[in-house]
Amino acid sequence: MKIRQIVGDNIRGYRHIKGWSQEKLGTRAKLHYNYIGAVERGEKTISIDSLSYLAKALNVPIACFFEEGSYRKGK
Repeated sequence: MKIRQIVGDNIRGYRHIKGWSQEKLGTRAKLHYNYIGAVERGEKTISIDSLSYLAKALNVPIACFFEEGSYRKGK
């Protein structure tokens, strides 16, 4: 699996755990929900800054985005 897809899957997983829509996550992370959708699908490359905003909004360490399936492990 490509790293973009791993990151996108983890963002989606953590977002689902919170019960948030892409729009709600976008509002909290100050990113557009269309961009979040494209990142979750692995269509867009995300910057470190944007990953940092998402990690802060989701209250998870940024490193969790890089480990395949980390959202399933309760990290």
